[in-house]
Amino acid sequence: MTTKEKEVVSKTDEMEGAEEAARQNKKDSEMGKLFAAITNPPELESLVEGTVIGLDNKAVYVDLPPYGTGIIYGREFINARDIIRKMNIGDTISAKVISFDNEEGYIEISIKEARQALIWGEAEEAVRDSKVFELPITDANKGGLLINWQGITGFLPASQLKPEHYPRVQDGDKDKILDELKKLIGEKITVSIITALPREGKLIFSEKGMEEKGKGEIVEKYAVGDVLDGEVTGVVEFGVFVKVEEGLEGLVHISEMDWGLVEDPKQLYKIGDKVKVRVIDVKDGKISLSIKQLKENPWADAAKKYKKDDVVDGVIIKFNKHGALASIEEGVAGLVHVSEFGSDEKLRKTLELGKTYKFKINLFEPNEMKMTLSFADKDDDKS
Repeated sequence: MTTKEKEVVSKTDEMEGAEEAARQNKKDSEMGKLFAAITNPPELESLVEGTVIGLDNKAVYVDLPPYGTGIIYGREFINARDIIRKMNIGDTISAKVISFDNEEGYIEISIKEARQALIWGEAEEAVRDSKVFELPITDANKGGLLINWQGITGFLPASQLKPEHYPRVQDGDKDKILDELKKLIGEKITVSIITALPREGKLIFSEKGMEEKGKGEIVEKYAVGDVLDGEVTGVVEFGVFVKVEEGLEGLVHISEMDWGLVEDPKQLYKIGDKVKVRVIDVKDGKISLSIKQLKENPWADAAKKYKKDDVVDGVIIKFNKHGALASIEEGVAGLVHVSEFGSDEKLRKTLELGKTYKFKINLFEPNEMKMTLSFADKDDDKS
């Protein structure tokens, strides 16, 4: 091709491009005039309502006065085919405006997106009005439960479960927690929506919502120092849960179970056990309980019997990173520090769990329940 011929082709392409641009500008101008003529044209993403005026196997035509004619076609037609199958000419429908760039001058609309928008609107209203729903659990993961509400999958965090549904796993193992949560799949539970974020597609449920309001009123009846009858409803590694009345339970922390050392709560209590407890804290709609405070404090009696520099018999009951705990009587124990032996290995070689040795009291503060001991059984020292 000669240089001249190339110039001719180039000019031809430019002319055709210019003509196409002109046609597009004219069409855009006509569409612009059309929508400019409308006093309040619809906005993209806005919801509109209209009457179905035409149906075929590829599109739905909707009269949208005063804006013009809307069309559902292409991907939007396919996505909404289950809904469209039930439509008839004359039906009034809601739709969302998704485009004004249709070549035929129609307003492109989506009935599927409109339905989603309406549902999310209902969800936001449910949050505002604290509405309650009874819904089935469809699935579970390590964080909580999945629930389907009007076609939207929402999440119910384990922390938002009522006490009777909360997975009380002894060692906090996530796989065991998941196993417990899976047992709830298929059950219907009463929940409220506490978070609805349409743009993020986030729907969060709570089983505790309404219950917490009522619980706050129940808790107000109690004061620190009250002694109550209760029933053990859960045993976990950090303590036991005790129900004091319908709809209200409190935690007895492991440190409040007994004056003596408690390493495994399930060795002391099981679900269903009847116990007496004392209220030791009332805060944020919750109560904390104690069992040991209903028993005589052994340190008060020990204050009358022991003093600094006394030599006493002590039974080794536990090793920790600081040394060994030696119990001189039920509920009263002192620390034998590892530094006295030079190393943890030497300490454990000299002192054995369950065996009794003589110790000297170096520090004794019964009001603070603190005691330190030094090894005095030198004749038995294997070092």
